[in-house]
Amino acid sequence: MKRLGALLLVLTLAACGSPAALPEVDHPSAAAPRPPGVSDPAVVTSPPPQADCFPEASYRPVSTLPAPGRMPPGSTMAAIVKRGRLIIGTDQNANLLSYLDPTTGDLAGFEIDMARWIAAALFPDGRTNPNRIQFRHITTADRIPVLQRGEVDMVIRTMTMNCARWKQIDFSSGYLWASQKLLVNRGSDITTIFDIGKRGGKICATSGSTSIVKIAAVPGVVPVSANLTVDCMLMLQQGQIDAVSTNDTILLGLAAQDPGTEIVGEPLSSELSGIGIQKGHVDLVRFVNKVLEGLRADGSLVNAYRNWLGALGEPPALPSDYRD
Repeated sequence: MKRLGALLLVLTLAACGSPAALPEVDHPSAAAPRPPGVSDPAVVTSPPPQADCFPEASYRPVSTLPAPGRMPPGSTMAAIVKRGRLIIGTDQNANLLSYLDPTTGDLAGFEIDMARWIAAALFPDGRTNPNRIQFRHITTADRIPVLQRGEVDMVIRTMTMNCARWKQIDFSSGYLWASQKLLVNRGSDITTIFDIGKRGGKICATSGSTSIVKIAAVPGVVPVSANLTVDCMLMLQQGQIDAVSTNDTILLGLAAQDPGTEIVGEPLSSELSGIGIQKGHVDLVRFVNKVLEGLRADGSLVNAYRNWLGALGEPPALPSDYRD
């Protein structure tokens, strides 16, 4: 993204090319436009306390994977194979996780690698035929509704596994640990979230995320919600907020795109992401968990993490507990 200075330069050059001088008139500075869907301040509802449901434990994998293209009759996987494509809800703007590569025009990233591995387990040509996956771009707030409406087979979009969400959808076993942190403009005096709270500053996170709930709980902080994390990033660049807050795996990609920003602060939380799957499709959950089990066993998952997210260090160990 171009920073705000580029816009000012364009306006200056346009003024220099004016055909006639006009009388000087004082005008108030126009505020930079905000992305659509922004709420400032955001209305945040905290989920009610719940008994521990062991949110990090998914359903036990199948004992062995069926051969690609030969799914059990009547299974959710057989329906996907019959359709001819796997429909996955994901992001297209999460650099390093799931983003549109400008050099190829294709989606790439850590989560896209996982999607392709699952497609390869379903279809004989899942590795080579790009038409075997239909990616659908969704917002953070869309993740659960599109599953409940049956519009996608699964969601791979850094979705935290928690008890409230388990009541609405099912999850695969966890594939990615992340820590919620802050992204600020480089050179600012912000080192912790409490620095922002003391000044009554603003922090942006996406609507429907666990991140917005956590920042709203910090005294003095004004939570701002947006449809997309890149919308928060734009507001940070325009000086409309003090920080962006989400998982460090997402912030890493934003900071790589704009070296004028940096990740700061101690982790506000540590959260495990799983693949979201519609309730009633436990057979698909068990199938996906067997795919993930194989990726953990042969090192593919760790190698993908190192390739895309290695700047964060070595990946934390993933849990292997199941709920049945």
